[in-house]
Amino acid sequence: QVQLVESGGGLVQPGGSLRLSCTGSRITFRTCTMSWYRQAPGKERELVASIISFGDITNYADSAKGRFTISRDNAKNTVYLQMNSLKPEDTAVYFCKADPNYSSVNYWGQGTQVTVSS
Repeated sequence: QVQLVESGGGLVQPGGSLRLSCTGSRITFRTCTMSWYRQAPGKERELVASIISFGDITNYADSAKGRFTISRDNAKNTVYLQMNSLKPEDTAVYFCKADPNYSSVNYWGQGTQVTVSS
């Protein structure tokens, strides 16, 4: 079955940086719009950033603009989220999502915890 595996989360101090990765398998990765979502305790899951299949169009939540960058390497079946100037309010579980353009089915990874704290 399709697998999306996130990595790169951890504990970082405010103002620090992290790069998240999400690698897909058993999926035609290059045809997918890839997104990063996050869910903080007690809150709904929210979109952070998305990138279309060939990477020339990206979209960011207002909270991510200017600090986060989404990118992808289709040869590696991987999407990245570079997060800079992290704030405590960025603390959440971060999930990647794949939306194939050939199907209405979408896929989620298991999530990776990001904690921003001094």
